[in-house]
Amino acid sequence: MPHHILSRAATTVAAGLLLATLTGCEGETASSNDKPAPATSSAPAQLTQEQRDAAREAAGLPPEPKGAERQAYLDALNAIDTRIIKPGKEDQAISRGINQCSSIKSFPDDRNKLVQLTLERFTITSRLPEISNPDTGGKVLDAVHKHICPSF
Repeated sequence: MPHHILSRAATTVAAGLLLATLTGCEGETASSNDKPAPATSSAPAQLTQEQRDAAREAAGLPPEPKGAERQAYLDALNAIDTRIIKPGKEDQAISRGINQCSSIKSFPDDRNKLVQLTLERFTITSRLPEISNPDTGGKVLDAVHKHICPSF
């Protein structure tokens, strides 16, 4: 199997594991013999920022940007269009950027695909159809690449 296919498969598996690690589970299900599951806290386990960063690193993703780096990314998105970041959802924009880095890593030579994935990931295609075009997608993609995963 060619190396790039193995690399993409490994990235996909790692991203899936990262997602499972970062989201936790919301409860237990009954076992196959229908006995009630053991009582657990209803709140999912919370990971520290260091644990989230370690999980991202293990999956080949960059850590969450902090301080000036984070603000520069958010400012870059707002300079494209202030509606890209939903009000009060800066963390969501950061998360989407980090996830877009996985696509950048998986499809480094297919800018058209990356632009389309960017428009979809940031929900521009569904929320902001009037700016859903390759120009906007390319600008958002470039902001992600520059501020979150420049080494990809």
